[in-house]
Amino acid sequence: MEPRDRPPLSLRHLHVFNVVAAAGGVRRGAEALYRASSAVTRAINRLEAALGVALFERKGTGMLLTAAGETVRVRTERIQTELAAVLDEARQRGGRTGNPGVLYHTGRLTNAALLADVHHMSTVAHQQGLTQPAVSAAISRLEQCLAQPIFQRTPRGMIPTPAGERWVMRFKRVLAELRNIEADVAALNGAIEGVVTVGALPLIRTLVLPRAIAEVLARHPRLRIRTLESPYGDLCAGLLSAEVDFILGALRPLHDKSLSTEVLLHEDIVLLARTGHPLAARRDIGFDDLRAYPWVLSRASSPLRYQLNDFFRAYGQPLLEPSVETADLATLRGLLLHSNMLTALSRHQMHYEVASGGLQALDFPLDGMQREIGVTVRAGARLSPGAHALLQEVRAQALLAVPA
Repeated sequence: MEPRDRPPLSLRHLHVFNVVAAAGGVRRGAEALYRASSAVTRAINRLEAALGVALFERKGTGMLLTAAGETVRVRTERIQTELAAVLDEARQRGGRTGNPGVLYHTGRLTNAALLADVHHMSTVAHQQGLTQPAVSAAISRLEQCLAQPIFQRTPRGMIPTPAGERWVMRFKRVLAELRNIEADVAALNGAIEGVVTVGALPLIRTLVLPRAIAEVLARHPRLRIRTLESPYGDLCAGLLSAEVDFILGALRPLHDKSLSTEVLLHEDIVLLARTGHPLAARRDIGFDDLRAYPWVLSRASSPLRYQLNDFFRAYGQPLLEPSVETADLATLRGLLLHSNMLTALSRHQMHYEVASGGLQALDFPLDGMQREIGVTVRAGARLSPGAHALLQEVRAQALLAVPA
């Protein structure tokens, strides 16, 4: 059966699978689940049909997990941990929770995750091909199970409650683990596939990430890669909810123990101007010379601006007042190439313009201005095979990017 012809994975079937795996057989699993053995057998068979592999070796002494079964078990246990955490918090908040099985429903969790993003049930219904009452009923079942509201109605639409935000984040992690199961099983057969979502910050986009993507896709053409160029805070939120696999770019101080970082390379910051700029041939540039020209810089809240401000303060100099603030490299590139504007930037970010002779670094060292470039991941996350392959290639390309 081709993958596109297989039924979708069911959280309920995965729950049954995990109980049977722990019990070592259908009969003991059925007793633990308070279900008929025939119903448990059907659930296992449907899960194996959905994945296109056998998850158990049926023996007279019991059922042993295959290699695929072991892989599925790891993801399933992570799913159960996330849903158990939701139920535990609901109980701690005083709720008399209902049947935990209500949470093991892919459609309900998907509806909650979408509603948290778009805030309107009608939009969720349209995207899911459902009626609005069906979406409303799905959310109500979840709220009844947790004995408290997940969403609150506001002038801006349906917004998660504070507890709802935490629970929806876990729902999104569950859905991500569910997606990764199929990719894990495919990887056992040598096929790296699925979708990888990378949060791409400016200092990694020009050289390292494009080269890594090209190399990985040459080896694994069935892989699909998305890059997100959102603000750092939004990317971190996506990372915590498993909508982003990892973030690449300049590292920032971590204030959340749920995230961890790895340094890939160090990048010096230089002053850049167009070739032919009045300061381009100078070897004795001073602060007064720099203030004689307009500047285009990153926004005031960016780490690079903080670092540049600290550099000027260290030399007792007034802070720069840029004529233009932008995070858009295309705008910055055009301004540098077609005016006498100056900027402070990583040389890698304008690699092609410097290599072609359009821009050049000025002879004014920014002593101590260096950025750590690396990867940020969710602590304890288990990357999909595709995300792991891309990150490995990013590491290799980062080594090549380090000057000899």
